[in-house]
Amino acid sequence: MPRSLTSAVAKFAEAAPVFAALGDDTRLQIVARLCGDGPLSIVQLADTAAVSRQAVTKHLHALEQAGLARSSRVGRERIWELQTKRLAEARRYLDQISQDWDAALARLTAFVEKRED
Repeated sequence: MPRSLTSAVAKFAEAAPVFAALGDDTRLQIVARLCGDGPLSIVQLADTAAVSRQAVTKHLHALEQAGLARSSRVGRERIWELQTKRLAEARRYLDQISQDWDAALARLTAFVEKRED
């Protein structure tokens, strides 16, 4: 495998935990809620969730492991907030894949048009 391709594959592999975490409906809803409403407690997040408070906590820990959320203690509550840096990195990976796809389609189009001439 060419070195540049190996490097690209390694970069995309770093994003895999983010996409795996976002692949769960409940976690995606939690991310959307934190994105829209800002930092929230587990109690606040569980109020609108279709799962128990304990399940919300497990999902938050999965998001934390993926680098998408972090918590801090405020009094007796644990407040969770979104880590936008990891989302921005994931977006860059998707943008790169999109650009690579567009370039591949352009090469294919040029090839087909050249053969038709």
